[in-house]
Amino acid sequence: MIMKKIFVFAMACTAACLSISTVLNCTGVCSFCQDDILVFKRKNGDHFKLPNVDCSRAPPFLVILVTSHPSQFKSRMAIRETWGKERVVADKRIVTYFLLGNTSQPFDQITVTSESLLYKDIIQKDFLDTYYNLTLKTLMGLEWVHRFCPQSSFVMKTDSDMFVNTYYLMELLLKKTRMTRFFTGVLKMHDNPIRDPKSKWCVSKEEYPENKYPPFCSGTGYVLSTDVASQVFIVLGKVRFLKLEDMFVGLCLAELKIKPEMLDSEPTFFADQVEFSPCCYRKLVTSRYISSTEMMVYWNGLEKSMIEECPEVPAGLTGATGLLLFSTATDR
Repeated sequence: MIMKKIFVFAMACTAACLSISTVLNCTGVCSFCQDDILVFKRKNGDHFKLPNVDCSRAPPFLVILVTSHPSQFKSRMAIRETWGKERVVADKRIVTYFLLGNTSQPFDQITVTSESLLYKDIIQKDFLDTYYNLTLKTLMGLEWVHRFCPQSSFVMKTDSDMFVNTYYLMELLLKKTRMTRFFTGVLKMHDNPIRDPKSKWCVSKEEYPENKYPPFCSGTGYVLSTDVASQVFIVLGKVRFLKLEDMFVGLCLAELKIKPEMLDSEPTFFADQVEFSPCCYRKLVTSRYISSTEMMVYWNGLEKSMIEECPEVPAGLTGATGLLLFSTATDR
């Protein structure tokens, strides 16, 4: 039913703009959908799809930016219906936007345009959507926050295969007394460049001659105060460009003299998949490699568990890691 609705919007969009090429080649700001959802901007030859959002009217506390591929409609829908749904926690608003590059498939682009018309949550620029353009995609999101939503307090960048416990994330963020120069996630404090040309994460000496990266956080999910998002966008011209987004952001942090830090005394961000347990997931922020179906099941399980008592974890086993180890041991 949803895909049928998207298709109908696609046909309407195509008729209104004559063709998708008309949209992509327009100059200035197109009047099409300007007052509703989309603002097409080609002034600098890069932005062509933005949600028509005025953050100054009702500033969100947390903006979540999710990297996604144009073809990943199912994943975006699962996120919209679970942790990415706009909600208010402790009187603080959370909003989610999807970051996309361009696709060489015309119908896919028409569908994305229609999806954006319907959900008002897609940010897109005119670069090819590939893995090695992930740095461009992330910077696009930070630029959008810098230009259009600087009134927010925090920004999270994550991926479309991630589970995010927004309730626990908000609980931890609301405890913070410092709201500036903050950056957290899965800390990587002593990583070395991978030089193996067969590796997906290979970085040559020409790209990065140093033998060690400055501290950074895994690109699977990190949170930064909004002032840092603006500072990274401003300083990026001084930093050596890297195709690996999380390392590049780390270089920007080093230039800004901002050191990543733990959000809590116990690990809360996980760059791998954590076996699902409602009590365990109540005490984590991220878990990876989650399918659309799992996303729905895990989220429903998490919300239902909010009113239930969780087993007391023995001394020495705390946080999500302790809950996972304890629940696994007691199940044997």
